[in-house]
Amino acid sequence: MTERLDPNGTPTIDVVEADRRRRAEGDGPRPLLVDVRELDEIFAVRAEDVVVMPMSQFGQRFRELPDDQPLMIICASGGRSAKATAFLAANGYRDAVNVAGGTHAWESRGLPVRRGPLAPGEGDLPAR
Repeated sequence: MTERLDPNGTPTIDVVEADRRRRAEGDGPRPLLVDVRELDEIFAVRAEDVVVMPMSQFGQRFRELPDDQPLMIICASGGRSAKATAFLAANGYRDAVNVAGGTHAWESRGLPVRRGPLAPGEGDLPAR
């Protein structure tokens, strides 16, 4: 599946495409997978190598996200991440997409996940 627009006009990709994009080799910056679920949900299950930015903090912290790097926003099923993606677009982020199906779809497709509390530094934005 390539990028498509959801009924609200938000750019959307499926989990397989998100995983392919973040693993792809190329000249440009690798996309960041940003998880907007709350910490208890993230501790239960999460995709590997996510940046953790819960929705409860998103409005205050979104400017920490790079605006010159592709962003793929994920939540549990795609609802919250669609809102966060639309918010980013409204605030000048031109390369942000929603990951449809969210972590539920990620895990059900057999893509790599982690469980339990975050290890030191896990979930942080990469140093620039």
